[in-house]
Amino acid sequence: MKAIIKIFAPLVILFATVFITPSSIYGQTSVAKDYSHLYKDLPFQMKEVELPVFPLIQVNIKDFGAKGDGITSNTKAIAAAIDAVSKKGGGTVVIPEGVWLTGPIVLKNNICIDTKKGALVIFSKNRDEYPLVKTWYEGLESWRAMAPIFADKAENIAIIGEGIFDGSGEVWRPVKKFQMTDAEWKAIIASGGTITSDGKTWHPDSSALQGSIHNTPRGEMDLQIAKRTKTFLRPVMLNLISCKKILIEGITIQNTPSWGLHPVLCDQIIFNNVKVYNEDWVVNGDALDLESCKNALVTNCLFDAGDDGICIKSGRDKEGRKRGVPTENVIISNCIVYSGHGGFVIGSEMSGGARNIKVSHCTFMGTDNGLRFKSTRGRGGLVENIYISDINMINIQQDAILFDLYYFVKERSSVVPPVDETTPQFRNIFLKDIVCKGAQRAILLQGLPEMNLNNINLKNVTIESRTGAYCSDATQIAMKNITLLTTTLPAIQIKNVKEMDIRELKLNQGANATLIDISGEKTQNVTIQGGNFNQEAVSIGKEVRLEGVKISK
Repeated sequence: MKAIIKIFAPLVILFATVFITPSSIYGQTSVAKDYSHLYKDLPFQMKEVELPVFPLIQVNIKDFGAKGDGITSNTKAIAAAIDAVSKKGGGTVVIPEGVWLTGPIVLKNNICIDTKKGALVIFSKNRDEYPLVKTWYEGLESWRAMAPIFADKAENIAIIGEGIFDGSGEVWRPVKKFQMTDAEWKAIIASGGTITSDGKTWHPDSSALQGSIHNTPRGEMDLQIAKRTKTFLRPVMLNLISCKKILIEGITIQNTPSWGLHPVLCDQIIFNNVKVYNEDWVVNGDALDLESCKNALVTNCLFDAGDDGICIKSGRDKEGRKRGVPTENVIISNCIVYSGHGGFVIGSEMSGGARNIKVSHCTFMGTDNGLRFKSTRGRGGLVENIYISDINMINIQQDAILFDLYYFVKERSSVVPPVDETTPQFRNIFLKDIVCKGAQRAILLQGLPEMNLNNINLKNVTIESRTGAYCSDATQIAMKNITLLTTTLPAIQIKNVKEMDIRELKLNQGANATLIDISGEKTQNVTIQGGNFNQEAVSIGKEVRLEGVKISK
């Protein structure tokens, strides 16, 4: 027998180091193991995103002293399990069923975390367990408390399975009184913390309050200032910095201190069948922020966010332009977003640009905005080659489709600045096959006088809303087969728009009402052809040259 073992032992060891995909380690079935269908008929060139692969080596955190009793701290046990696998060249760390209390989990090269059904990972409420690290937040380099799930320059990593990760966000986040019931507000006050002098906002401690009052700066922030305002510098839930070949699949993330998923400067990344849950009042409770990443898939995900659902970023203002890394080559498919400020969003921190992005077969329910493009003067950055199709929406609180280049601008100056590197640009954006039942406004296309929105195309769009479409400071706008069912008129307002082609437009009928209002001395080359309305329903301002507007059946 010993001789037989001696003969076959080398073969067993050899087999144990064969590299395989994480979904096949235990015979698991991935929701979308084969992603090849996503690359068919892509309107831009993109190589298939690589899946990480791992040696067939596994350990269980229980073997390193971890206890799933919800009381014992497992920070050291989980780190020891990761170290042990890392020293063997990589493999899988299993988190089994149980309630696992832990501090931050730091991923290393070639590590797969496999969370089993019934595994609930609760991150420690002890803020001292989260050291300050240099990362990025809201597009600027910043000291922040380390993310509960963190990796820096790691390659070939994964978090898979059916586990749930709870970020204990309540010990980090501020809470606004107007978003709470009286009973909830009383409970929060009774938990401790500090309230602002106006009594409107609760902070978990004095450092968070001081950081908020002084709006603690980021960028070249002094470390001592960061230490004094640490709670204000609350972490995102999952932060991956400059990582490559990543798979996040099957897991659920909830109760995040700030943003949920934040990969920055990453390459080859997949989010599949991931769920992120935050209450709608969670400040900065974004679900997913892809920042300066390339070659990414986001599929079959469900997000219920306190802020934007799926958001594309690439840095803010001067820092973002200096970094100069766009988010590019991204496919987003078959995702659902509940609540949140936007379903799919680009900006406003997009100073490094964004390009080659396809979004399809997504559903947004109850979000503030549906498709949201936002920026402002000072950002700079070029957003182009965005393709959006097969989007279904219901109960959108504000705009179903929004392009706003005056984001967060309270007063607009009449002075038009010159175009320079700080001027944001949005062009070559294609939207088709979109349905929205219920919105405050159907469409806003708002460019800048010095840099118009350019080449925005909408086709096969049906929206039921209170108000219709407003288009201003835009060039080369094409609308075909658009149905706008509005409760107020006019259904479309066009101001200072050049080269606009509208065909097959269907609007509510109003007795002797203006359905389309055209104004602005810069308006020219507007063509409206087909539709269910008469020419008398179109109002043209005196400042508009009549030869610049053509209307026909």
